[in-house]
Amino acid sequence: MSLKEAINKVNEAIEESKKLTTKDRKKLKSSTFCGPNRSFPVPDCKHVAIAKAYLNRSNFSKSTKQKIAACINRKAKQLGCKVSKPAKTKGTITWDDLSFSEVALADTTIFKTTKELVEQSLKSKKEMELTFDECV
Repeated sequence: MSLKEAINKVNEAIEESKKLTTKDRKKLKSSTFCGPNRSFPVPDCKHVAIAKAYLNRSNFSKSTKQKIAACINRKAKQLGCKVSKPAKTKGTITWDDLSFSEVALADTTIFKTTKELVEQSLKSKKEMELTFDECV
């Protein structure tokens, strides 16, 4: 891929990601999210990669991380996403594993909100648990 093509893809991703505002996020069904407090949103394939990238940075218990990973993988399959690696609770997906368009999403509101929730969980001294009754 040429540099010009990569820049165009990033610009397209940024424009598309602007469509999901905080107001839009609030309208999403609870089943769109794979984590506690409406974190780890997976409304589309681009957000699958973001959720995978932040999974192991959170301070959730191992069992909660496994449930989040299973939810992300299930949603990726339902959405028909082409994923190079399934979400795992061991090992870390780095920025190098993401495409240009996926990295461009880092500047979006939904990404920043998920990042804030993950950082809050990291500051918490106790492990966070969540029931996954709503995650389809």
